[in-house]
Amino acid sequence: MEMLNLSLPAANRFATDYLAGSPELQSFFHYNFTDENSYIHRLDELKNRSFMRNELADHIQFFMSRYAKSDKITDNIDKLRKENSVAVIGGQQAGILTGPLYTIHKVISIIKLAEQKEAELGVPVVPVFWIAGEDHDYQEVNHVYVMKDNKQEKWVYPERNLEKKMISEVCINRDLCYSWVEEIMETYGETKHTKEVLAFALESLEKAESFVDFFAMIIMELFKDSGLLIVDSGNKELRRLEKEYFINQIKNHREVTTAVHGQQEQTISAGFANMIDINVNAANLFFYDEKLNERILLQFDPQSGGFSGKSGEVSFTYDELVEIANEYPEKLSNNVVTRPLMQEWLFPTLAFIGGPGEIAYWAELKLAFEHFGLKMPPLVPRLNITLLERSIESDLEELNLDLKEVLISGTSGHELKFIDSLKDREVEELFENVKTMLADQYKVIREKSNGIDPVLMPMLQKNESILIKQVGFMEDKIVEAICRKHDHILRKFTRVENALRPGGSPQERVWNPFYYLNKYGLDLIPGLLKLHYEFDGTHKIIKM
Repeated sequence: MEMLNLSLPAANRFATDYLAGSPELQSFFHYNFTDENSYIHRLDELKNRSFMRNELADHIQFFMSRYAKSDKITDNIDKLRKENSVAVIGGQQAGILTGPLYTIHKVISIIKLAEQKEAELGVPVVPVFWIAGEDHDYQEVNHVYVMKDNKQEKWVYPERNLEKKMISEVCINRDLCYSWVEEIMETYGETKHTKEVLAFALESLEKAESFVDFFAMIIMELFKDSGLLIVDSGNKELRRLEKEYFINQIKNHREVTTAVHGQQEQTISAGFANMIDINVNAANLFFYDEKLNERILLQFDPQSGGFSGKSGEVSFTYDELVEIANEYPEKLSNNVVTRPLMQEWLFPTLAFIGGPGEIAYWAELKLAFEHFGLKMPPLVPRLNITLLERSIESDLEELNLDLKEVLISGTSGHELKFIDSLKDREVEELFENVKTMLADQYKVIREKSNGIDPVLMPMLQKNESILIKQVGFMEDKIVEAICRKHDHILRKFTRVENALRPGGSPQERVWNPFYYLNKYGLDLIPGLLKLHYEFDGTHKIIKM
């Protein structure tokens, strides 16, 4: 493997300004991730705080006991117990078959940054992946994209889920999923790795009870030797560790909402749209109702001083909600505002790894953190990676395409230029002459016909339109015939587009890792982890 760093435009203006270290934008954060002193100051800050290290380590040890094991994992759980240890954290929803490639890239980012900071700072740094199992957006995790007939197709896991369950609670139908996974693997084609990779996927599925289980089985088998630790935000046992923090959130819910609104005024003033949709009475907590089998977002009622669902599905007095947090914390879960706070209370977080959207919404939380006497950790953009296969690199060279330009804009513009270059200008001119002649002659015919019988005009116009269309149809057929002679070249344009900029989106946001595992084997992940990565905002091209 060989790595090439390219400077590409960021996903949005916020990400561009963040990477550039914009002073105005930096004011929304407590640390500058590019400043090495930020991590030293962060260590000093964490020394003055206390964490439930042993309880958290015990929970992670138990939670991970059913997944792949390694000495490095055991060592990192022991590290977490040490008073001077810190963590690099990032998270993602539990996509089926891990979801798009960027999930894998985020895990790699967490592991590599933890390794680098441990070497630089001389303290134990543990990589932690936070599975967003408390989310209930099933449509976000239930599909993968495959290539079918040279087109991108969305394949949805064939079991509907109409309830607003947390993803942690969504069971997986093994028999149904077996067949679905096998069909997906068939689209990738047979390679020398197919049997091993399919067996790996099916073995992971065999042990899984839920979507989160299936996700965790795959991730931990792929990354076990790196010492990655995982937690599931939807896990009931974890939320029992969180009960004091839930109570703290309930007591301060109005202040938290006010703080977010205050911070949003600042981000709007800087010209950025709000990322977090939060109304003035938001409680920023969900309640899981077992009878409705649904996760309900709670709102504060200023008149009663209590809390209820938006449609009145449930309602609690202030004291009742505090009692639920104390006695049944598994019934509560965080929203986009309180999840970062909960993560901050639980873990001694040296740095948070996030995508462009995540970092943008964290910018709206600074005052909420400060309300509790906390600082946000340095927010480090995850690695943006594109895997460049040798055959695609050859196609780029043959078509004389610039890699950077393709990653930004795709190949369609160059393909249209190529098709235009194939056209026979003489034939093209002949068709233009025919269309001009038809138009001229029909103008004369319309004038004559109008004097004979005006009723004929609509029929005459329709007749003219049909003839012009037929001429255009024949012209297109000739172009198609010319293109067919160069179909092998046009297929290369399509192949490059599908590989690097599928459907106009970055590769890492569309394609699933199993396509590449099928082609290059399970050793692909250890190979990617051996590379040296700089967290400098450049796009990483990894030549396969």
